[in-house]
Amino acid sequence: MFGLSELAVILIVVIAVLAAKKLPDLARSAGKSARILKAEARAMKDQQTDPEDRTTPRVIQGETATPQSAAPTDTARPSAPTGSERPPQGD
Repeated sequence: MFGLSELAVILIVVIAVLAAKKLPDLARSAGKSARILKAEARAMKDQQTDPEDRTTPRVIQGETATPQSAAPTDTARPSAPTGSERPPQGD
């Protein structure tokens, strides 16, 4: 009688013959899925290593940084007169 390996080979041949039209689409979608999985795994790996880099400030030689809390809050400049407003004229 047939063994398990012979049955598996026959089953694979029958599936290949019956589903020959769908095999390229299946292979294409499997390749896309594998690429997406690799990209997500890479992104997760990068995300795990990035927090260390994000906590340390980047230092550029010759530049100073002003903390947000020390920055002046009122930086509004006097606005230029618009067309409807006229500056006072000295008589």
